[in-house]
Amino acid sequence: MRTLLVEDQASLAHQLERRLKRAGYCVDHVETLREAREALVDNPYSVALLDRRLPDGDGLSLISTIRRQLPDCRVLMLTALEAVDDRIAGLDAGADDYLVKPFDLEEMMARIRAASRRSGEPTPPVTLGALAFDGAGRTISVAGKAALFHNRELALLESLLRRAGVIVRRETLMSEIWGLDDEVQPHALTLLVARVRSRLQQLGAGVEVHSARGVGYMIAEIES
Repeated sequence: MRTLLVEDQASLAHQLERRLKRAGYCVDHVETLREAREALVDNPYSVALLDRRLPDGDGLSLISTIRRQLPDCRVLMLTALEAVDDRIAGLDAGADDYLVKPFDLEEMMARIRAASRRSGEPTPPVTLGALAFDGAGRTISVAGKAALFHNRELALLESLLRRAGVIVRRETLMSEIWGLDDEVQPHALTLLVARVRSRLQQLGAGVEVHSARGVGYMIAEIES
């Protein structure tokens, strides 16, 4: 899924670009409205992330261009302007969503996924190392070959991969893997992680699940 990122803060843009690429998005980063308009001429973007305070104007002015050229593109405003009137102005201008800085990267990804579902746009597979997770089909592949995981193992991998490089709290994992009516044994998550670790190692997936004692788990690529 091709994404246009219009952000003039270099450090923030770098963080956003890294997170989006890790989730399988192709990202074109520009810093000005002029560069954004040039990029829109030839590229069929599915998502646009727009800052408002840009060196050559307000990012809101770009929305009409996007709507005219790419009517199916999802537009998320990323801005420090937090007043209610500013948020209303962004939504009234045609934005699909509005995130106020500073924001959580995982919340941003969740909002992009939600916007993509509303538009019918497929969410790209999440990739890390040789591992790829297709959320639409709920399938795992390693180096392009299908790999079999049980439902709860898939749920664990999805939860970790969606937040790759970030420690996911045990409570969060438990709530996303087991239903409210499930009877969960005290060490169920620990045993599940152990099985998934072993399977990933057998498959040569190039990723590892790390433990943060008493806190949670994190998945990351194995450094060569």
